[in-house]
Amino acid sequence: MNEGKHDFKEVWTRSLVKAITYRIVILILDFTATFLLTGRIEVALAFMIVSNFYTSIAYYFHERIWNRTNWGKKGRILILNLSNFIKEELNGVLAPPV
Repeated sequence: MNEGKHDFKEVWTRSLVKAITYRIVILILDFTATFLLTGRIEVALAFMIVSNFYTSIAYYFHERIWNRTNWGKKGRILILNLSNFIKEELNGVLAPPV
């Protein structure tokens, strides 16, 4: 394993599904906010459709760029070490005294 690198990355399909589910939430928010501001369904629908197109593309590439950096990620080794530490601590607490 390379120094400073982690042994996991998101596959492109995960980024795509995350983008789609995020866009569903944003569609609802865009429509609601625009409708509340204008009171017009056709304006809210138009804004929702147009903004959904370019922001979906931007979000996908934003996710892929962030996936290339290790900043803020914790590697599998650290997680395994933490898991082992917790198990050892619990065994010490739960084990009968010798």
